[in-house]
Amino acid sequence: MIDHAHDLASVRDATERLLTAVAKLDNASLAEPSRLPGWTRGHVLAHLARNADALVNVLEGRPMYASGETRDADIERDAPRPLDVQLADVRESGSRFQETGAAPADWTRTVELRNGVTDSASRVPFRRWVEVELHHVDLGVGYELEDLPAEFTEREIEFLTQRFSGHPDVPATRVTDGTRAWSTGREAAEPEVTVSGTPADLLGWLAGRREGAALRATGGALPKLPPL
Repeated sequence: MIDHAHDLASVRDATERLLTAVAKLDNASLAEPSRLPGWTRGHVLAHLARNADALVNVLEGRPMYASGETRDADIERDAPRPLDVQLADVRESGSRFQETGAAPADWTRTVELRNGVTDSASRVPFRRWVEVELHHVDLGVGYELEDLPAEFTEREIEFLTQRFSGHPDVPATRVTDGTRAWSTGREAAEPEVTVSGTPADLLGWLAGRREGAALRATGGALPKLPPL
């Protein structure tokens, strides 16, 4: 059972952690490369602000973005802004998302995200939590996958293994951290490959943040995952 109110509180806490970390930077630091290819730290922050507004659109029944081109153009436009403007935008857009989430609503309704993807409205706060936590790591400012809340890491591993479940290009795979296990990839009576490692390394591999060098694959090679 998804608790959207709990997830909204988790988003608020994660946003405060990110803002506290970013406030220690300077304008020059924002122009430096992030861990995402082709993006500076300013691009990451601009994306986070615009994503909050996009998810407000989703919750209020509007298209998430006017178009993919508009989304990309808005990020490029906002990426070079100075630190104080970036901080204010991330904070204010995050507050708008929280206010929308606090309004009375039918959280069982189905909403539409990008590219025709649909989901329960109740999962939108968790999707925002994912954006804030993983992009905090992407900033490269000392917040690592190992620093993520344990609840978040477990739930995102579950979410991503479900996302790749049934994918024809991913072999039937058992994913385990030694105490918990998840299944992903093609349908099969038995897994073709078992991938084991720490929760942080498993999440890094599934989310495309690590190549998986620290993971152990038995029964076959470490599967190559499609882009998210």
